[in-house]
Amino acid sequence: QLLLAESGGGLVQPGGSLRLSCAASGFTLVHSSSNYYAIGWFRQAPGKEREGVSSISGSGVSRNYADSVKGRFTISRDNAKNTVYLQMNNLKPEDTAIYYCAATPADWYQTLDQTMTLDPANFDSWGQGTQVAVSS
Repeated sequence: QLLLAESGGGLVQPGGSLRLSCAASGFTLVHSSSNYYAIGWFRQAPGKEREGVSSISGSGVSRNYADSVKGRFTISRDNAKNTVYLQMNNLKPEDTAIYYCAATPADWYQTLDQTMTLDPANFDSWGQGTQVAVSS
């Protein structure tokens, strides 16, 4: 089973930046037949459901973002390092949440429409999460 570990969370003032990392442990992000896992970032605020933030295809060519973070967050991946990043700029208090990364087979991800690429139900390997707090 693919094991994922998030890092990079913390407390930041509004307008600040953080870069989250999602590192695969025990296994590489390579799935099979030269296909990689697609990775998604999700977040869950207290009292709210988990929501999709961004996801990236196995090749890195396809990237999707929730409307609430478009223009502020950037997802990227370095398969050689088995790591996916989420660069978060111009953070707002409403970005406060626990952020999780999750993996799904790249070939399955390619069958999903844009909305489904941000649906937690389509990802089956999850990290433990990292806390992001945006406050003055």
